[in-house]
Amino acid sequence: MTSHDRESLTEKLGVEIDAELLALALTHRSYAYEHGSIPHNERLEFLGDSVLGLAVTAMLYEKFPEVSEGELAKRRAAVVSTVALAEVARGLGLGDYLLLGRGEEQTGGRDKDSILADTTEALFGATFLSAGREAADALVLRLITPLLDDADRFGAAVDPKTAVQELAQSLGVAAPSYEITSSGPDHDRRFTAVVTVGEHSASGTGTSKKQAEMAAALTLWRGAHA
Repeated sequence: MTSHDRESLTEKLGVEIDAELLALALTHRSYAYEHGSIPHNERLEFLGDSVLGLAVTAMLYEKFPEVSEGELAKRRAAVVSTVALAEVARGLGLGDYLLLGRGEEQTGGRDKDSILADTTEALFGATFLSAGREAADALVLRLITPLLDDADRFGAAVDPKTAVQELAQSLGVAAPSYEITSSGPDHDRRFTAVVTVGEHSASGTGTSKKQAEMAAALTLWRGAHA
C-alpha cells in the first residue's frame, strides 16, 4: 500500500492509524498465504469485534434508557451484522484497499460481505492499538450510529424469517407459508422457495431449503417495505 493510499483511507476514517497496523488490517489471509504466510488481519478482526460490540452496546444502553434488554440486543445484532458492516465498508470504498489473493480477486472478493465486514472489524482493532480506546470507540460510533435509523432493514437481513413472521403479525394475517421445489442432480441440487404473507409473496433460491426460504423471506420483507 502506498503512502497516498494510506492517506486517502485514513482521511475517510478520520483517524490516524499506524502504517503497519493499517496494512495488516487490510491483508486478507488469501494474500498472506500466497506471500509466504505473512501475517494477516484475523487477529485484528478478533480484537475489533470486541471493540465494536462494547462501543455499540454502551451507546445503545445510554441512548435508549426505556428500551428492554431484548430489544437492545436485537438492535445491536442488526447494526453489527455482516450485512451492516459490509454496507459501512462500501461507503468507505474499502474494497479498493484490500490485499487479496488471486482466487479471491477472481471471485469478486473485493465486494464480498464477509470479507468487507471482517476488514471493517480489523480496522477497529487497528485503531484501538494505534490510537487508543477513545479513538476506536469514536470511529465505531461515527460509522455505525447512522445505521440505527434503518436498524429494521439490517435486522431483517440477519434473520429474515423472523422479520417476515413479525410482518404477518403486524398485518393481522396468518403465519407465513413456504412452498419448496427443487431441481438439478443430487450433487448440484438447487431449491426454490415461495413465501406468502397475506397478499404478499416472493421467491428465493439457494443450495438448501433453509437458504432458499431465507432468500424468499428477505425479498418479501424488502418488497413490503419498499
